[in-house]
Amino acid sequence: MAAILSNSRERNRFFRFALVGIIGAIIDFGTFNILIGVFKTPAVYASILSFTAAVISNFIWNRYWTYPDSRSKPITRQMSEFLIISLIGLAIRTPLFVFLERMFHSLFTTLHLGSRGLVSPESLGHNLALAIAVVAVMFWNFFVNRYWTYSDVTA
Repeated sequence: MAAILSNSRERNRFFRFALVGIIGAIIDFGTFNILIGVFKTPAVYASILSFTAAVISNFIWNRYWTYPDSRSKPITRQMSEFLIISLIGLAIRTPLFVFLERMFHSLFTTLHLGSRGLVSPESLGHNLALAIAVVAVMFWNFFVNRYWTYSDVTA
């Protein structure tokens, strides 16, 4: 964390990583809500599929834009490392999502927040739980990817 604060190059990488994460979150939330709303996919499965779509986007953007100087590792190795970290992130995210989604859905139902469609208690619970889980996993992903997947990049 200190390197991000004191090194402008690392700070720039973190901001690019965060922007890529925002793009990934848009893909994640968009895919998640389409799967639930249009295809009636159960929330946990929709969360896993939307996470997968976001990971693919994030790997491509991070490899070519956030860390363009990371080329000493073959792309297959780098993709494998990124995937392993992402799967661990998914293992962190999924139980967190399940716990928070149940809690928020219950809370929003009790408080009579929302009505139907995109603003139902269920939808509010899904999206708030997903937002918290995404942010939590973003920090895991950045630090571990920076020091393992993109370890060939100099600070």
